Amino acid sequence: MSPSLSSLCGTLLLSAAGTAIAASSVDLAVHGRITPSACEPSLSNGGIYDLGKIAVNDLNKDLHTALAAHRLQLTVSCDALTLLALEPRDNRLGSSSDSATATKFGLGLINGSEKLGNMNLNLVAILADGVAAWPIAFANPTWAPASLLSHHYITSVTLQKNLLIPVPFKVLSADVMIRPKVAPTSTLTLTEQVPIDGSVTLTMNYL
Repeated sequence: MSPSLSSLCGTLLLSAAGTAIAASSVDLAVHGRITPSACEPSLSNGGIYDLGKIAVNDLNKDLHTALAAHRLQLTVSCDALTLLALEPRDNRLGSSSDSATATKFGLGLINGSEKLGNMNLNLVAILADGVAAWPIAFANPTWAPASLLSHHYITSVTLQKNLLIPVPFKVLSADVMIRPKVAPTSTLTLTEQVPIDGSVTLTMNYL
């Protein structure tokens, strides 16, 4: 606590002491909801995009090198109509070579501290129970159109492009478009083989 804030609190307590008796108890509440339905997500190819081996000579020295984009199919199957959103978690948080952008996920560190690159994840070709849908993101306090996934907000879907209200579904299918980039080689020590190690967890967030 800062000195100025500590002094202010002390003054308030002293001034109130002559007119009221301080409460001797405080309440704690736990809120939440248990949903009767459950949803199971899955990704094609076990959720793995294998870039194979990339020669250093094919990478740009001074700029990020965009690698081949790739799609993995995401399917979310629910027991009943369910309102939910995807909540991504960057398992390599802090390793993105473009940390200024909230929609960049890291590709891991090499040599302990060098940021290998970053990747964008887009949700495209979405169907909610067989009907075309659009992605929307919630960044408190409102929903907004957004196909890019981010560990800073959650993403759901709507059936009308201009209606920013999530809709429930039983089966959601979509493509997760992966666009990886490798950092400029001038910022990396690449004297031996190093792994590209991006990892993201998509969690079901029940609304």
